[in-house]
Amino acid sequence: MNKLTKTVVIVGGGIAGWLTAGRLAAKHKSNTEQGLKVILIESANIPAVGVGEGTWPTMRSTLRALGISESDFIRECEASFKQGAKFAKWFDGTEDDFYYHPLVLPQGFGKTDLAAHWLAKQAQTKQNHSHVNSFSNDVCFQEAICEQGLAPKTIRHAEFADVANYAYHLDSAKFAVFLQKHCQKKLGVTHIVDDVTGVNCADNSANNDTTNKGDILSVSTENNGDIAGELFVDCTGFSSLLLGKHYQVPFKKCDDILFIDTALAVQVPYDSADSPIASHTISTGQEAGWIWDIGLQHRRGVGYVYSSKHSTEAEARAVLATYVGDKFASLNVRKIPIVSGHREKFWQNNCVAVGLSAGFLEPLEASALVMVELAAQMISEQLPASREVMDVVAKRFNETALYRWDRIIDFLKLHYILSERTEPFWSDNRDPTTIPQSLQDLMTEWQYRAPADHDFTSNNEVFPAASYQYVLYGMHFKSDYCHTPYALDDGEFANSQFMKNKQLIDKALSSLPSNRELLDKIKSYGFSRI
Repeated sequence: MNKLTKTVVIVGGGIAGWLTAGRLAAKHKSNTEQGLKVILIESANIPAVGVGEGTWPTMRSTLRALGISESDFIRECEASFKQGAKFAKWFDGTEDDFYYHPLVLPQGFGKTDLAAHWLAKQAQTKQNHSHVNSFSNDVCFQEAICEQGLAPKTIRHAEFADVANYAYHLDSAKFAVFLQKHCQKKLGVTHIVDDVTGVNCADNSANNDTTNKGDILSVSTENNGDIAGELFVDCTGFSSLLLGKHYQVPFKKCDDILFIDTALAVQVPYDSADSPIASHTISTGQEAGWIWDIGLQHRRGVGYVYSSKHSTEAEARAVLATYVGDKFASLNVRKIPIVSGHREKFWQNNCVAVGLSAGFLEPLEASALVMVELAAQMISEQLPASREVMDVVAKRFNETALYRWDRIIDFLKLHYILSERTEPFWSDNRDPTTIPQSLQDLMTEWQYRAPADHDFTSNNEVFPAASYQYVLYGMHFKSDYCHTPYALDDGEFANSQFMKNKQLIDKALSSLPSNRELLDKIKSYGFSRI
């Protein structure tokens, strides 16, 4: 039977559930008579995981698509501006060991191979025993902004406009509540607070399919009976009630590649109301993992993610306590297990998983929320008009999602394999048997040239070639251009880009406010609306 898609039922709330509901409702006019009906069911008895305080710049377009004011979002979600990540003590663990993965592309990216010129300039500078700037500082003005704790724009800019590309840090619990209110009041999402007690399926015997459960017709709830729909979205978190438990779609672990399996998280208050707010995520390498440090308006979110094969919990707590300082003794420590991996498929029959029910990797590079955004956007934009086309869309969705998960795993592993730290956690990460072949192949190529866009042929990339450059050359990797000296032929243009970057640094440092200063002004006055 070729049913039209008139009702989408989302099981589970949180950011994944409400972002998906919002994307669908905004695109398909759920607040009108003719629009798609979007129903979100969530239990009052299941607490939110409460992780995922870092976003990508994609969140700006997501908020715009939902019709959300940036000023309101910043005020109500304790959000701050994020301009990339600073990786400290990842290379050799010394005090001055750090590099940046900023959110602004290198100068002239796509017009010249500036990495080749930077490597040549770096070699010459070392011969002269002069100070060597970092790759990101020489090719991008954002590192300098972050080091000074500056915002990516001023209060005179319109909402979502920028001087430097940016994302957000946010309070995930407040963001989920903010999305819920907006989706109900503005977008027409139906909200049901209830526990799902069963899944009711169609009989597939007409299709001679005895191995696969049929489409979901409805879910049974404790107090609201059966709730029917044509498409069901599983946002039930790690339990994966629909895709995992009902459809028995296997979970594919990648703990043989990414060793992190535990997080200890705390919320650290600022010393005073005017304490500086970092303009970036700070990721500091430790003996058995790394510590994240995220500055919100009212507090910092700090956590140690580590491998339990390389550290006991007591040792990890001691590391986190040393990092946080005297306040640690009064803080509540949450222990969060991490099982890195993802489902073997994400859309089965008329059920698609979004968020933790689809998969989860360690929080390095903040991939959790962007995968929710990308999934919600794709479901909304390619919503099957009827059951007839659903399998076609599902196939494309599964291929796209699997590609993205694999590329994220590669990129996260890249951060570990170039380290020269000697602790077992870091040396084990350099074991070639733990490195995906796809990444090994790229590393072989990059011995002789910088990462470039043509290395990645899909239009579903999550990390551009520039991101690989920032990590590689931040970790002191050397591409050998001795066989291709013509890569340096456009030296005059390259030098103009290095000079332009210095000018942009000077201009930004003289004109941008601090992160805290801008956030205070937003709370008082707000941005101009677009």
